Parts: sequence; structure tokens; C-alpha cells
Amino acid sequence: MTVSVETRTGATLWFTGLPSAGKTTLATALAERLSEHDRRVEILDGDAVRPVLSPELGYSRADRDANVARIGWVSSLLSRNGVLTLAAVVSPFAAARDSVRTLHESAGVPFLEIHVATAVDVCAERDVKGLYAKQREGGMQGLTGTGGPGGEYEPPLQPELIVDTSGRTVSDTVDELISLLEKENLL
Repeated sequence: MTVSVETRTGATLWFTGLPSAGKTTLATALAERLSEHDRRVEILDGDAVRPVLSPELGYSRADRDANVARIGWVSSLLSRNGVLTLAAVVSPFAAARDSVRTLHESAGVPFLEIHVATAVDVCAERDVKGLYAKQREGGMQGLTGTGGPGGEYEPPLQPELIVDTSGRTVSDTVDELISLLEKENLL
């Protein structure tokens, strides 16, 4: 019996940005669009993956970095097996993201960092999880992007793409992502 194996190149698109920037929204819309291209796609949403891969971790820098490393390892595994992996993870620290990039490079897998660079005031206005309101009310500290201990966010210095979701349609932004994939010969 002959087994057919898809020979398309996999890759990871790593969406990084503040909470409520639009990372998961873009990853979900891109996955839907990619179904038109008959691509195998997986979304690794940080909020959905954390309780499974990292339930014992908190939100210290070391714990956040460990969570990013675990998600990075899974994304590399999927991608080297021909899957377009869309990782939507706040991943606030550049060194942790760089380690994930290095892991992909050592596996010969494309890694495209997408900085969802939506301004903090727009993210706070969206506040899809109620985190910004909770911080304002004193119910939490260290929300990424709000400064102070635990609230740092280090924007990528050389991402493959920077998108700001403020005042743009999801469809227009997904068009930009599709163009990037075409440019990288991943469609």
C-alpha cells in the first residue's frame, strides 16, 4: 500500500502583540481564508493552549518564557510536518521569541513573526477579556503593555510583517498576510 504524504512546506506565523490587539481574530480569519488554498492549518491560541501545556505556570517572566518555549516547540513540530501553524501568543519578551525562531531555523522550518501593533488604548477599548478593566480597578497587576513590573512588552525589532488592526477591516489585514505567504512561497 502506498501512503501519500503532503509535500508542501509548513511554516509558523507567530502573531505577537498586546492583549486584545487582534492576534486570535487575525489567525482565525487567516485559517478560514487558507482553507480556500487547501492548506493544512492549525491555530495555537495562547489562551487555549496555556491550560493544557502550561497549567502550573504563572505570569512571571520565567513562566511566560517557558510557556512561549512550549508553544514554540509544538508549532515547530507541526510546521516541520507540513502544517501552516498560526500561533497567536502575547509573547512579550524578544529573547523568548528569538529562541522560538532559532528552534524553527534549526529544524529548517520557516518562521514569520507578525507584530500585531495595535495601540494600547485601542486594545483597552476592545478589552475582549476584561483584563484592562480589571487592572484599572486594581484587581490585577502586570498586564502586558501597561508598564511596571510584569507589564513590559518588547516589540519585535525586525518582524516579517507589522500590522495595526486599528481602523482596518479584518479582511484587509488578512489580504496582507496572504500576500506575505505568497511572497515566501508558502501557498
